[in-house]
Amino acid sequence: MTGEKRKPKDSQVEMTELVLPNDTNTLGNMLGGRLMHLIDIAAAIAGARHSHKVAVTASVDELNFLHPIKLGEVVILRASVNRVFRTSMEVGVKVYSQNLRTGDLTHANSAYLTFVALDDSGTPSEIEPIHPETETEERRYREALERRERRLQHRKHQKKSN
Repeated sequence: MTGEKRKPKDSQVEMTELVLPNDTNTLGNMLGGRLMHLIDIAAAIAGARHSHKVAVTASVDELNFLHPIKLGEVVILRASVNRVFRTSMEVGVKVYSQNLRTGDLTHANSAYLTFVALDDSGTPSEIEPIHPETETEERRYREALERRERRLQHRKHQKKSN
């Protein structure tokens, strides 16, 4: 642990991909699984940038498909660490589609993922806390704790029912 103050902007990721025929279903919409793959990659990079370690997916909390992404559009993924919890962190990913002919940008998807930072031996490792600076970052930081509490409650109920 270095003690340096790490901010959300230090780990932000923006990925851009052109949606090609191989990425789509028979309706010409981007496959959900293909988009989930890109979301996971963007989130893993943000987690690794923040933790300076390998970040592995522990869970996907929420994945909301709000708008289809069409063949020939550009998909833009913006990922950022919202909050750190000792060895895990929540990463939020916001996905946009862009029509290259009109320039229109549409919010197409949002996702929240939990990542665990691993040391060189593959053991969960403590992560430096994140220090939000803006009002939006503060809101995401607060909401991440609420989502974590719901996740833990859900996990507790799952264990009881098994």
